[in-house]
Amino acid sequence: MDTKTLTFAEKIAKAGDFLPINGTDYIEFYVGNAKQAAHFYKTAFGFQSLAYAGPETGVRDRSSYVLQQGKIRLVLTTALNSNHEISEHVKKHGDGVKILALWVDDAYDAYEQTTKRGGKSYMEPKTLTDENGEVRMSGIYTYGETVHMFIERKNYTGPFMPGYEKWESTYNPSDCGLLYIDHCVGNVGWNRMLPTVKWYEDVMGFVNILSFDDKQINTEYSALMSKVMSNGNGFSKFPINEPAEGKKKSQIEEYLDFYEGEGVQHIAVATKDIVKTVSELKARGIEFLSAPPEAYYEMIPERVGSIDEDLKKLQSLGILVDCDEEGYLLQIFTKPVEDRPTLFFEIIERHGAQSFGAGNFKALFESLEREQAKRGNL
Repeated sequence: MDTKTLTFAEKIAKAGDFLPINGTDYIEFYVGNAKQAAHFYKTAFGFQSLAYAGPETGVRDRSSYVLQQGKIRLVLTTALNSNHEISEHVKKHGDGVKILALWVDDAYDAYEQTTKRGGKSYMEPKTLTDENGEVRMSGIYTYGETVHMFIERKNYTGPFMPGYEKWESTYNPSDCGLLYIDHCVGNVGWNRMLPTVKWYEDVMGFVNILSFDDKQINTEYSALMSKVMSNGNGFSKFPINEPAEGKKKSQIEEYLDFYEGEGVQHIAVATKDIVKTVSELKARGIEFLSAPPEAYYEMIPERVGSIDEDLKKLQSLGILVDCDEEGYLLQIFTKPVEDRPTLFFEIIERHGAQSFGAGNFKALFESLEREQAKRGNL
């Protein structure tokens, strides 16, 4: 069968199943001030307090705040002194994602399977216990200094994991309708995309379900190449971006320069009502990339077909629309959420479409380039 005719589900089904993944367990950021970062994610994104670890819970070298919204868990961690790997990470990269934790059935087996296939060990399997049961965990490195942790929690009933206590707060802003992690995108260096893709295939058993090259993803000034990797049930998707030659510096090059290495570029979170979610996020101070010109929205009926949403509302918020053979999607991208132009978020609402908005890339890149020009980095 010609692979071009396969649906996304059929492509995903070709992945091996030696590493069953149930989804994203949590995403851990290393940050300069976890207490303040937690306040930001509560206030601006509507996350709720879940758990805390630090000196008060017997953890002497760091403080970690765990936030939750829908099925999304964020862990924000700061070292408590300068002579610490977390401090070194923040010094080099700024605030950013260190750990993409995957929820698995067997953390010990996941480690054994991936390390024997060439995965580099980050944490050998260990079991954490308290009065609420046990969490088993292990970890391997992926691109850059980023880590995949394998988390097995079927025998645990506590708020997060041993070492953490329930975090009670009198400040509990309402949520913004964020449901789960749709995908996480990694930026890698020149000529590093294909080795990273092969790593996901060989070590994790993922398959490449979608590819874009610099002929498809380009503007007058810059370009990139991207491949989307997925596990066997489609619950974990990791697109990998690499810069490509252009007249000026691409957004991927800018990221690599300011992050000082490879890392997570953006986290895509799903919603069932993107108009309501984006309206709420904007009201709370989240800044989004500028909207495409009016002509973009005039072309949607011809390019995408009929959709359930009011185009005027989408246009007023700058929400982008794209489609594939299986339906359509709505998406929008925040500006970077750190001082360095590195990590940002994508809000996405899917109506059948399983793709990643290729039809929006030109409009998106032109918006990104306007921001780069303001920073003097284009």
